[in-house]
Amino acid sequence: MADNILEVKHLKKYFKTNRGTLHAVDDVNFSIRKGETLGLVGESGCGKSTIGRLILGLHSATSGEILFNGQDICRMDAQQMHSMRRQMQIIFQDPFSSLNPRMSISEIIGEPLIIHKIVSSRAELDKRVLELMDVVGLSQRLENSYPHELDGGRRQRVGIARALSLTPQFIMCDEPVSSLDVSIQAQVLNLLKDLQAEFGLTYLFITHDLSVVKYFSDKIAVMYLGQLVETADSDELFRNTLHPYSQALLSAIPEPRAHHKMQRVKLTGELTSPINPEPGCRFAKRCLYAAPYCTGQDPVLQDFGGNHFCACFRAEELREEAAGAAE
Repeated sequence: MADNILEVKHLKKYFKTNRGTLHAVDDVNFSIRKGETLGLVGESGCGKSTIGRLILGLHSATSGEILFNGQDICRMDAQQMHSMRRQMQIIFQDPFSSLNPRMSISEIIGEPLIIHKIVSSRAELDKRVLELMDVVGLSQRLENSYPHELDGGRRQRVGIARALSLTPQFIMCDEPVSSLDVSIQAQVLNLLKDLQAEFGLTYLFITHDLSVVKYFSDKIAVMYLGQLVETADSDELFRNTLHPYSQALLSAIPEPRAHHKMQRVKLTGELTSPINPEPGCRFAKRCLYAAPYCTGQDPVLQDFGGNHFCACFRAEELREEAAGAAE
């Protein structure tokens, strides 16, 4: 579609290991519209960060297409990718390890401006750095400070300012608040939403925390062992969860009402190995509703209406059972 800033088509990333081929990302498809936030959710090791690195050209894809404004990133050379990175930036999970401890805050924020030759003088550089610090809520008195002198929230604001320095269209947020205190998380998320509204930014928001992604994302894609199992608009996913894995994730969200009993879905069974996986649903060994026909062939994302897609052989059957029980 014309208003899609990013389209991922049949994306695969395999790694060779001593035990066989690791299917880190296996035939993934999704798109993000301009000015939209897609929340990519899943357990650690499911491949969501690998997708982010593929989009930014930090890994090379085994196969598939990544179209950014119609240009296929997978077929770009180093020089083309260098230019493309002015449009695509990243905010890292750990705000301390992502910042050079030997550089001051002003040097960290200004470094991309120097590398991409955005500024022509020292005065222009200093002015731009101070503007960026003001945009993200950093006091100008901190410009000569170093990362170890700041708390986690301020460090992450430095990382955000650095990502904004090249005026990108797209920012990949790789669990940007998971290492912060809860009160600071809210401040950073509000800042990111304000920046999106002000600059028309598009986000890919990678996280394992569904309570965060519900607040922050327009659409949600749930990932399990290298494959997308469910995608929908944020409100629709929480209102009408179809995939058993998505249901288990939602049930793990803490209940703020102290006397309200949580209906926790407990998963049992062994994880399917992502190394040389056999055909079939990769969640079947842990699924409460698995049937014999869930093995033998991979489930594909099916349209359940309202831009809601689910990859489950029993999704329609389970939905009908739930509707019957509610009547």
